[in-house]
Amino acid sequence: MSKSKYQALEKYLRMTSFQKIPMTFKELEAIIGSSLPDSARRHRPWWSNNPSNSSITPFWLAAGYKTAEVDIGNEQLVFVRDETAEARCASDRDAAGRQDEHPVLGCMAGTVTVPDGVDLTKPAMPEWAPLTQASGLVDD
Repeated sequence: MSKSKYQALEKYLRMTSFQKIPMTFKELEAIIGSSLPDSARRHRPWWSNNPSNSSITPFWLAAGYKTAEVDIGNEQLVFVRDETAEARCASDRDAAGRQDEHPVLGCMAGTVTVPDGVDLTKPAMPEWAPLTQASGLVDD
């Protein structure tokens, strides 16, 4: 998926463990940092769980949620955890012959993003080097 303002919604949904998340359109706009398109306020299919109906749908689906109880008139909806998505992950794991893996293996995939240009091998606190070397924790 290319970079999108809707990634903020996916991140938000991935960070919660709630089965149901009621939300107003204004709350959703605060999460994505932008206004929803006019079609979101006029056309019910924009909120369907068909990933080809709108550009936001793949993001809530990727987070393991579906939309429900969409009320365009009152500008609110409920995101509901998609239990079938979790079941698909488990069956995919089983089909790959990895039944011995713990069921939560991979549950945090996609929740950490490393910005471009960050060197993860570079010491985070170089000023600590003399302390670690003096303590014998690290070889010179």
